[in-house]
Amino acid sequence: MKTAAVLLTIAALVSVARPSLAQAANPPAPEPPRITKLGTIDCDMVETTPIVFNGRLYRFEYVRDFYYKPNTTGRSHFRFVDVASGEAGAPFAWDQHLGSALVHGDTVYVFGVNKWGGDAIQVFWSKDLSAWETQTGITLPGWELFNNGVCRAGDRFVMAIEIGAPPEEAGQPFTMRFLESDNLREWRLTPPECVYTKDRYSACPSLAFLDGFYYMFYLESCPGFYAEALVRSNDLVHWEPSPFNPVLKHSDDDRKIASNALTAEQRERIRTAANINNSDFDFCEFQGKTVILYSWGNQQGVEHLAEAVYDGTKASFLRAFFPPEPRSNDGGSTE
Repeated sequence: MKTAAVLLTIAALVSVARPSLAQAANPPAPEPPRITKLGTIDCDMVETTPIVFNGRLYRFEYVRDFYYKPNTTGRSHFRFVDVASGEAGAPFAWDQHLGSALVHGDTVYVFGVNKWGGDAIQVFWSKDLSAWETQTGITLPGWELFNNGVCRAGDRFVMAIEIGAPPEEAGQPFTMRFLESDNLREWRLTPPECVYTKDRYSACPSLAFLDGFYYMFYLESCPGFYAEALVRSNDLVHWEPSPFNPVLKHSDDDRKIASNALTAEQRERIRTAANINNSDFDFCEFQGKTVILYSWGNQQGVEHLAEAVYDGTKASFLRAFFPPEPRSNDGGSTE
């Protein structure tokens, strides 16, 4: 009897420790990476890029001329803000627009367009965020160029550029086309099949490269709102959407206050402003976390800059949006 009791106890323990066949065949569904919204840090600031340079976190900002921000001349320009101190560096790239930034080695590169819907991309570079050199990276007569994002991909660099024309390239605006470069200063068009996507609105790209894939966050137009979506591709032609799209959507957490510099008037505006979008997503890794910047507002000029964070590396962040297909015990797909 004692032996039988012991055997029954062991069997019960094994049954508790070992999942049932049904559980093994249907593992828990993967969850998207958790993005924690920290709140708003500025008003009327949209296109920004977080970068790490010389061990410090900076925020690249495109200051739009039509916002007439305090302590500016009323002309569009770029600048960098030291996030820890809050100190803004000297403005540069006067009358340039819709910029982005990338660090390569000991140099910071910045890319802008000569106007909204312009036909040229200007490149700026500096080793100290003070003295800047510049040259035209590419001119595309008859094209309309807007937001851009750049990444390193092996032995080359790739830029996603939002375009509105020509019609044969843009399809239904807006659309992403792609450029490539060997040195970040001179750029050339990739073949016309390298595109996303000509059948509907897609804008505001942020591009990364990992594990042989280009990961692109972009703004998707949804019924009644705009949200961030993510796709990836190994050839810039065929694209796979994340199963967790949209990956960032407007919510009341956008209205949290994350800067002591915001005035009472700005705080009231943040509390009451229409909010139908999360857009202009960009990110970098800093001290083991993924730092995220994005815009929210009405997508018609009343916009706010907000911060978010993912508690993990940039690589784990990107990979988590594309979980491996679950497998059953016999090695086949559960689907």
